[in-house]
Amino acid sequence: MASETVLRGVYVAVVTPFDADGNVAKGALEGLAHGYLDAGAAGIVALGTTGESSALDLDEKTEVINVCSAVCSERSAQLIVGAGTNNTALSVAAAVSLRRFPGVTAVLAVVPYYVRPSQAGCIEHFRAVAGASPFPLVVYNIPYRTGRSLEAKTILELAAIGNIAGLKQAVGSLDLDTLEVLAGAPEGFAVLGGDDAFLFPTVLMGGAGTIAASANVLTDRFVAMIECGLAGKLEEGRAHSEALLPVVKRLFAEPNPAVIKGVLHAQGRIPTPDLRLPMTAASSAAVDAALAAIEAAG
Repeated sequence: MASETVLRGVYVAVVTPFDADGNVAKGALEGLAHGYLDAGAAGIVALGTTGESSALDLDEKTEVINVCSAVCSERSAQLIVGAGTNNTALSVAAAVSLRRFPGVTAVLAVVPYYVRPSQAGCIEHFRAVAGASPFPLVVYNIPYRTGRSLEAKTILELAAIGNIAGLKQAVGSLDLDTLEVLAGAPEGFAVLGGDDAFLFPTVLMGGAGTIAASANVLTDRFVAMIECGLAGKLEEGRAHSEALLPVVKRLFAEPNPAVIKGVLHAQGRIPTPDLRLPMTAASSAAVDAALAAIEAAG
């Protein structure tokens, strides 16, 4: 039984901006969140991969959630918060801790990384997290970061578990497993595209939307593309997709979210382009190329 929470549209995987002293730039984060919602995003994803969650301490994570919670509560928008680790007990604790924040819609939990559990182990991990979580769970399948991919059979078994609302599928392609999941997912289980180059075809094949890092820029175009896909407007949606593809390519030319932060800084939207080590800022060439692609896409 899928969750009753409805996930649909574009959820922006927001960056965590830093000021010149290396602190979370809360004012800039608030401005970004409002801007994404102004552009038509359904909600915000905080503390995901793009938000550099693994590099933030507990106090900084709390600051990020507080800002995003306040904005989403004010705007009646959805807020998904990353809480997954490679440790089931810690993932449960992180999910449960979100109870104290207003406005949270769902919890994003990644496939346990590094330890490479079996498919059965993954199922039991997510069953435990979903069972304890005060909010519905979105499973995050990103094997090129975790070392373990969820098979279609596994995902469909997870889709039948209560309090699991959907899936962020980021497997590097629109592959056979993804197509099987899109075809076999029960009503109410949202498949959200997580590979930005394949978002439009994923929605055309039954996806409910996306959690997208690239939507930190040109958010309105990503929203328009996804809405076209959901409405079956093929030609208009294809035009958006083709215009955005060079942008996506340039934004991921260096490890995410380096180029995105470089672009946002160049646009005056965040105070620095800085990342936390071991991540480093994008090269000027990569940022310039992305800015040119953005300008061309309009």
